[in-house]
Formats: sequence, structure tokens, C-alpha cells
Amino acid sequence: MYSFDRTSFEAFKAEDRRSDYGFWSEKSQLERLKAAYYLISVAYDFDPDDPPRMDKTVFQARKRDW
Repeated sequence: MYSFDRTSFEAFKAEDRRSDYGFWSEKSQLERLKAAYYLISVAYDFDPDDPPRMDKTVFQARKRDW
């Protein structure tokens, strides 16, 4: 699993921000999805290799009468 490199952090004002568009536009869709999945796993604190199972008791399926 990746770890957060705190030595590469750089504080700056919003006006001085750099665009990451060029960096991500060169990546394939699969690489972008992998990066997004990793960030989601960090945000929700789960292991990317063992994601949590969906709680199916929350949802209900019912038939509509049309």
C-alpha cells in the first residue's frame, strides 16, 4: 500500500496554484481510475485490496404497480 510522502507537501495561496490537468491528461483512463480508487480508499479508510461489502439490508426492492 502507498504511504503519504509528507516531504513533498507545498503550501501556497489559491492564486498561485498549479493545474494538474496536463499531468492527468497524459495518463490512461485505467491509471486515472486506479488513482481515484486509491484516494477513495484513503478518504473512507479501507484497504484497497479488501474493500468493505455493501450493506444490502439498507435497500429494498419492490414491484411497482403501473
